[in-house]
Amino acid sequence: MKAIIKTGGKQYSVKAGDTLDVELLEHNDDNKIIFETVLLINDGKSVQVGAPTVAGATVEADVVGEVQDDKLIVYKYKRRHNCRVKKGHRQKKLRILVKEIKGAA
Repeated sequence: MKAIIKTGGKQYSVKAGDTLDVELLEHNDDNKIIFETVLLINDGKSVQVGAPTVAGATVEADVVGEVQDDKLIVYKYKRRHNCRVKKGHRQKKLRILVKEIKGAA
């Protein structure tokens, strides 16, 4: 069973057992996250497409940990003024493990 979820302004195609990095989310001490914005579910036989979401469908995931993305270099300069600024940035992300996809009843 596959699903497409939306979190952090992005859409991810997931199935049970997938590990993926998403934008940093708040989570409880039990390290479980439930995504309720499921846009599509494909169980191999039929496809449920939401308008805009599939009603009653959820995706359950466990939190593996917090990780940092690759470093991005931001370089600003003004020509002929000897003005240069070099900065780096590493975005924090949340690594999750998809446990179960529950379709609409």
